[in-house]
Amino acid sequence: MTEHSAQTEQAEGLFQSPPDEGLVVEDSALAEKLAEREQEILRLHAEMDNLRKRVERDIDSARKFALERFVDGLLPVVDSLEMGIQASENPNTTLETIREGSQMTLNVFMQTLEKFGVTPVHPIGERFNPEHHQAISVQPHEGPSDHVVGVMQKGFLLKDRLVRPALVVVSKSAE
Repeated sequence: MTEHSAQTEQAEGLFQSPPDEGLVVEDSALAEKLAEREQEILRLHAEMDNLRKRVERDIDSARKFALERFVDGLLPVVDSLEMGIQASENPNTTLETIREGSQMTLNVFMQTLEKFGVTPVHPIGERFNPEHHQAISVQPHEGPSDHVVGVMQKGFLLKDRLVRPALVVVSKSAE
């Protein structure tokens, strides 16, 4: 008899012998634990599915209402502009009064923008930065070269991201 056939007979004997009663008890305990684990997995799967659905609803809601606070902050600006228009229709209103009202409206508007992370880029005297500035002309100037000496239009950042570059005049050495 070869070694291989002896092992095969021994293995067949294991499967044909009656199960040990201790193994049956152990198998039923393992089966119970396995069933408990399967239930835990099913519960966790259901919880994860519910969490995914809840997060999707929250994201949809955030998308729908993301601008609500911003719009609410702009409503006083709309009110102020409307009052300015009404004031301009009154023949007794002076230009100075309209100018003051316009300045107050602009202040409220800028405060609202800043509250939401929008800041102006007004770089007079700063070194030219192509990431925040767009040069529209170069001008001979006393002082350092490649610095902003004029701003034709302010730029704006949203947090640290450029929304609109500042349109600037850049200095060139007067040599």
